[in-house]
Amino acid sequence: MKTQTYKTTGNKGLFDEQEIYEKLSAIGNPLEKTSKVVDFELFRKTLEDGILTKDKKNNAGAKPFDVVMMFKILILQRYYGLGDTQIQYQILDRLSFKKFLCLESEDKVPDEKTVWAFRETLTKKGLVEKLFNGFRDYLEGKGLIINEGKMIDASFTVAPRQRNTREENKLIKEGKGDELWNDKPNKKRHKDIDARWTKKNNETFYGYKNHAKVDTKSKFIDKYKVTDASVHDSQPLDDLLTEEDKGQELYADSAYTGDDQEKVVSKYEMSNCIHEKGYRNKPLTDEQKKQNREKSKTRARVEHVFGFMEQSMNGLAVKSVGIARASGIIGLINLTYNLFRYEQVVRLNIIQLNS
Repeated sequence: MKTQTYKTTGNKGLFDEQEIYEKLSAIGNPLEKTSKVVDFELFRKTLEDGILTKDKKNNAGAKPFDVVMMFKILILQRYYGLGDTQIQYQILDRLSFKKFLCLESEDKVPDEKTVWAFRETLTKKGLVEKLFNGFRDYLEGKGLIINEGKMIDASFTVAPRQRNTREENKLIKEGKGDELWNDKPNKKRHKDIDARWTKKNNETFYGYKNHAKVDTKSKFIDKYKVTDASVHDSQPLDDLLTEEDKGQELYADSAYTGDDQEKVVSKYEMSNCIHEKGYRNKPLTDEQKKQNREKSKTRARVEHVFGFMEQSMNGLAVKSVGIARASGIIGLINLTYNLFRYEQVVRLNIIQLNS
């Protein structure tokens, strides 16, 4: 069978690439939109202070890739849901990726091992949280963290399922997973002893939870906490709230109802707008149901955050091993959301000013 070939008219011109990019821009390129409003140099100092070796003795060896460009590659991964094995190919293949990274066609592109090593360094040195907090402070400085109310919710982040024996799973659940596979180090390296199973609404999940506190007005993520999937939604409440939340309204669904949770809300002197919950032999009154419906008008906004992650960012999933790496990836997911949310807010403000 002959392979059919197609001829195109004309030769590749000097400005063909620019014409393609202009067409992408006209269709709607989210990377271009974000690059126009986000100055990624904001992250350079944190990245360089945390990564670059100051006591390098000589200049031998290959020149390292620019830290801001490497950071932007991690953002690409989180926005498009790409693994390390795919990212190099996609950068080489996609003009919009090259433009976002400020790369020319002939420039060298980091391979999967380089990307993995960079993310590993960010994770081990705790830089993801610093980068997230730095951008959060930038948003607050711009007056975009409104601080007129907070919403709290949690979402599952799926991890690769493990094939363990019942005895192995029993030991992992008891917190003795580190005792397993010591005679098989290669196998142990690929075993996640931190992720957990849980069930919700008759669905089974394995992995971790992304607990987030979100500003009610702007829908920016203000703070987050990562746990395994079995931890109840309400458990990290004390970790998410801060002194800055004093006097604000707190919205959450009925999973956050209870004496312990009420004590935490009172501790931070917040106005409790958490949904009330009915119990056996003590159902909600009509007035309580009405109040819950009113609260839902605000609380439902937090679902827009996780909805964006699921739909526009290709879902919530990690392909790593262990809660430390999962926390790094989930932190990057939250930061990526805030970056693209910032672009939305700036664009909407411009539209409103021009209308």
